[in-house]
Amino acid sequence: MQFDRKDFSDSLLLDLYRSLLFPRMIEEKMLVLLRQGRISKWFSGIGQEAISGGAVSAMADDEWIMPLHRNLAVFTGRKMPLRKLFSQWQGGEEGFSQGRERSFHFGSMAHHICGMISHLGPQLAVADGTALAHKLKNEKKISLAFTGDGGTSEGDFHEALNLAAVWDLPVIFIIENNGYGLSTPVSEQFRCENLADKGKGYGMEAIQIDGNNILDVYDTVRGVRDYCIREQKPYLIECMTFRMRGHEEASGTKYIPPELFESWAKKDPLTTYENYLIELGLLNHEKIRGIRDEYKIEIEEAILVHEKQVVADSAKEIKDMYAEPVKPAVSMDLQASMTADAPVKRFIDGIREGLWQSMEAYDNLVIMGQDIAEYGGAFKITEGFLEKFGKARIRNTPICESGVVGTAMGLSLEGMKSVMEMQFADFATVGFNQIVNNLAKIHYRWGQPADVVIRMPTGAGVGAGPFHSQSNEAWFTHVPGLKVVYPSTAEDAKGLLIAAIQDPNPVLYFEHKVLYRSISGPLPENYYTVEIGKARLVQKGTDISIITYGAGVHWALAMAEKRIDISFHILDLRTLLPLDYDAIRDVVEQTGKVIVLHEDTLIGGIGGEISAWIGEHCFTLLDAPVMRCASLDTAIPFNIELEKNFLANARLSETVEKILAY
Repeated sequence: MQFDRKDFSDSLLLDLYRSLLFPRMIEEKMLVLLRQGRISKWFSGIGQEAISGGAVSAMADDEWIMPLHRNLAVFTGRKMPLRKLFSQWQGGEEGFSQGRERSFHFGSMAHHICGMISHLGPQLAVADGTALAHKLKNEKKISLAFTGDGGTSEGDFHEALNLAAVWDLPVIFIIENNGYGLSTPVSEQFRCENLADKGKGYGMEAIQIDGNNILDVYDTVRGVRDYCIREQKPYLIECMTFRMRGHEEASGTKYIPPELFESWAKKDPLTTYENYLIELGLLNHEKIRGIRDEYKIEIEEAILVHEKQVVADSAKEIKDMYAEPVKPAVSMDLQASMTADAPVKRFIDGIREGLWQSMEAYDNLVIMGQDIAEYGGAFKITEGFLEKFGKARIRNTPICESGVVGTAMGLSLEGMKSVMEMQFADFATVGFNQIVNNLAKIHYRWGQPADVVIRMPTGAGVGAGPFHSQSNEAWFTHVPGLKVVYPSTAEDAKGLLIAAIQDPNPVLYFEHKVLYRSISGPLPENYYTVEIGKARLVQKGTDISIITYGAGVHWALAMAEKRIDISFHILDLRTLLPLDYDAIRDVVEQTGKVIVLHEDTLIGGIGGEISAWIGEHCFTLLDAPVMRCASLDTAIPFNIELEKNFLANARLSETVEKILAY
C-alpha cells in the first residue's frame, strides 16, 4: 500500500493513526465482552476503520453524518463520551437511547450524528434533508451518508441519489464495498463494473478509491467536501475494503474463501499505516505501547461504570414516544376565532388557508411534493404558492415518496419544518418505512423530534378505482410516535392543519377528496388552531350515538335529516391518534347505543379499536352491543354503482335498524 502524506502535518498524521487505533481496540474489547455474555450482539468494522476514520477527520464537527453498523470511528472521531457509548452498547439507561436501542441505532444532535435503522437505505435521504437545510440557509456545509455494497440495491439508495442530483444538494454518499452483503458476494448483487458508476448514472461526480488507505480517504473526502460546498452538488465515493469478521459475530465467516482473508490481512488499515509512520520516524514501539496503554485504561474504566439494570417505567416509555408541543407565540383556538360574519368557504379553502398562513408564520417551513409548484398540485391546493413564497420553499419533487419523507426528516434535524403532499394517500405505501420506522420512532429512540406533516388526500366516491381511493388511516393509528388527524369541516381543516404544522411530532393529515369542493362552512380568516386529540360534538341526541370522522360525519348528518323520528347524538373524532376517550365515553353514556361509522373497510379498521375500548371501559353504560358500519372488505371498485355499494353509507340505514331493535 502506497501512502502519500502530501502537505499533511506530523500532528495530523498522528491524529489519523489514533482515529484507527482507538476504535480497533474498542472493537477487540467488544468481542471479549460478547464471548462473556456482557453484550448481546456486535457488528464488527475491523478492517474497515480507515473509511469512517478518514471521513470524519475531513469534516467539520457541525456537519451531519449518517453512519451504519461498521462506522465506530465516526462516533469516536466526534469524541462521544466512551462511558455513554458503552452504556449504549450494553443496553444501559445512561446510554444515548436509555436502553431502547442497540449498537449504532441512535443519534446525537450535539455530535451531529443521525444513527441508522435496520433498513439499509433510509439514512441516505435524511442526509439529503440536512444538506437541503444547509443550502436554504446559505451555510457552507455538507452532509455525509454511508451505505454498503448491499444497500446500493435498495430503492432508497436510488431515490436519495436522484433527489440530491436533481436538487443540487451538497451531500457526500460513501459506499463501503466490502465484498459481501451478509453472505451474498457482490457478484450476485449487481452487474455494473463499479458501484461508483451508479453515481454517474444519476449525473453526479463519482470516484472509486482504496478504502483501507486512510490518507487516500482523508484527502479524497477533504477535496470532495470542498467541491460540494463550492459547486453545491453531490458526490459519490466508492471505498474498496474488506470485512475481516462476519456480518455480525453470530453469522461467522465460513462462506468467505480463506485466501481472501490472507490477501486482505496484508492490507490491514491499522497495521500498514502504523508501519508507515514508523518508517517516517513519527512512531516507535515505545510510543505505540504508550498510546495503547492510555486507550486500554480509558476503555476498562468505561466498561466498569455501566452495567446497571434498566428500571422500566411504563408511563415514561409512553410519554417519550412524543416530543412535547411548544405553544407558539401567536395563535388562538377555533372558538375564539369564530365570529358571526365569518365568510362561508369550502373545505379545500380551509386547507389552502392553513397552509398559506403557516408559510407566513414560519419562514423555516418548506412544502414538498409532486407537481405542487407551477401546476399547483393535483387538487390545485398550492396554486399561487410558488409566486408568493418562491421555488426554494415550494419544491416540486421527483416521484420518490420514500426519498422525500426522509428528506423531510433531515430538514427537521436542522430545525426546519416541512409539509409533504403525498399526491394520494394510497402512495404512502412506497414511503411506509420512512414514516413508521424513521419518523415515528426517532423521538423515542434518541429524543429527536421529527417536525413533519404529511398531507394525505384520501377516500372514495369519485370513481378513482383501487389505487386512488383507499382509506388507509388505520394503518398508521397502530404506530406509536405518529399523530393522525382527519377533519370533516372547513374550519377544522384549517385549524387542524395549522396545529399539525405547529406540532413538533410527525402528523399524518388526512383530507377527504370528496369533501374538497362539496362541503362549505364558516371559515375564520385569522390564524388559529384546533387542538389535536380533541373530538367535536356535532349534535346532541338521546336515541343513538354515532362515532365517526371525515365523510362519515356528513353521512351521519344526512341520516339524521332523513330519520327525524330518531334522535342522533353525533361525535366527530377529528383525531384518530391520539383518540379522545373522554368524548367517546360521554357519547356512550348519552344514549347507551353506539354505532362506529367509517369509510375504511371493516376488518382492521379503527372501529374495531373503538368498539373494544367501549366494551372494556363502558360496558355498564351500554344498552346494546356496539355496532360497526364500514365499507366492504374488498378493494375499491372503479364503477360508480359498485363503488356506492362498497361504501359504508350503503349499510348505515340497515345498521341503524339493527341497533334500534335492542
